Amino acid sequence: MELRVAHLYPDVMNLYGDRGNAIAIRARCARRGIGCTVRPVAIGDRFDPGDADLVLIGGGQDREQRRVAPDLLARGPALREAVEGGLPVLAVCGGFQLFGHRYVDHEGGSIPGIGVFDAETRHPGPAADRCIGDIVVETRFGEVAGFENHGGRTYLAPGQEPFGRVRLGYGNNGEDGTEGAVRGNAIGTYLHGSLLPKNPVLADWLILAGLRRRYGPAVELAPLDDSAEERAHAAAVRAAERRARRPSRTA
Repeated sequence: MELRVAHLYPDVMNLYGDRGNAIAIRARCARRGIGCTVRPVAIGDRFDPGDADLVLIGGGQDREQRRVAPDLLARGPALREAVEGGLPVLAVCGGFQLFGHRYVDHEGGSIPGIGVFDAETRHPGPAADRCIGDIVVETRFGEVAGFENHGGRTYLAPGQEPFGRVRLGYGNNGEDGTEGAVRGNAIGTYLHGSLLPKNPVLADWLILAGLRRRYGPAVELAPLDDSAEERAHAAAVRAAERRARRPSRTA
C-alpha cells in the first residue's frame, strides 16, 4: 500500500512546526512498511485532490493567509467535492480559518475561505488578547494536546460539529468551549506543536482514513510501540496544567 499526501503551501503555511505533521505521517507509515509520498503543493502548482489520499495545510499569519487565499479559493470546489467523497484533511490554525467561509481581520478586511467548514473567523481588534498557550481538548479520538496562538476567534454555525471540547486552553474563541471543526474526514484545529507526533491516535486515524478510501474498508494498521509519543503527549498535558494554575495575565 501507498499513502499519497498533498501538503498545501508548506513554504508559506508552516507556523510552530506544522511541517512536523507530514514528517510524523511519513514516519508512522514507514514503521509499518507502508509507502508514503508527501507532495508539496505551492501556489500555482497543478493539483487534483482526487490524486491525494490525505491533505495537510498548516498555519500562517494574516499576510501569509492573504498570499495563499486566491490560489486556495480556485481549488475550493475540487477540495469541497473531495471532502464530501471522504478525503481526510488536517487544516491547522490559518489553514483551518481558510477552510471556513472567511476570516475578517483586525482592520475589517475579509479574506475569503473555501467553505469546507461552516464557520467564520473574526479578529476582535488589535487591543484584544491573543489566545495563546498549551491546550488540551477532549475529542472523539480521545484527549488531544497541543499549542495554540491565534488572534482570530472562530464561530461555528449551528449544526457544525467541533473537533472537540476544550478542557484546558481557549479553543475556537475562548467563549463557547469548542475547538476546531469536523466535516466527514476533514479536521480543522488551532493545535500546533506540531500536533501529530504527540497525538499518535489522531495520526493513525488520518492514515487509516486515507488508505481505506483508496483500498477499501478492510484495511487495518499494525500496532506500533508508541511509548515515546505517549511521553510527549503526557508532557504536553502537564505543560497545559501548569499554565492553567498560573495567575492570569495579558497574552
